[in-house]
Amino acid sequence: MPDIFQHLLIKGSAAEVFGAISTPAGLDAWWTKACTGAPAPGAEYRLGFGAGYDWRAQVSRYQPDTEFELELTEAQPDWQGSRVGFHLSGEGDSVQVRFHHTGWPTDNDHYRISCYCWALYLRLLKRYVERGEIVPYEVRLEV
Repeated sequence: MPDIFQHLLIKGSAAEVFGAISTPAGLDAWWTKACTGAPAPGAEYRLGFGAGYDWRAQVSRYQPDTEFELELTEAQPDWQGSRVGFHLSGEGDSVQVRFHHTGWPTDNDHYRISCYCWALYLRLLKRYVERGEIVPYEVRLEV
């Protein structure tokens, strides 16, 4: 199975980055349009991306300020059963973020487009944590 891996450095604390990747308000600031859930082991998240894209996920890894992963339980077929996760490390004023989206069924066009889109979304995560910038959902992949 093909997987997506991205690494980036974000200026901020592990707690700030963890909040941005694990809370509904944080996720809505850079990735989702309307998210609900609570960062806790086994918790369910609703990941809203607009009409026809109301997905579900379950927290599969949870270690405060260190690791957070969601397993997609209801999504498009290519995303179904895949895992989106983050591992955080570092000290001081910067956090090393190791992102993964694993479990893709095949190396198809959707996978290739998602590789590109994840890089754009992670850039928005960085801008959100470092500057407090929230780009409107409808134009996130245009900036």
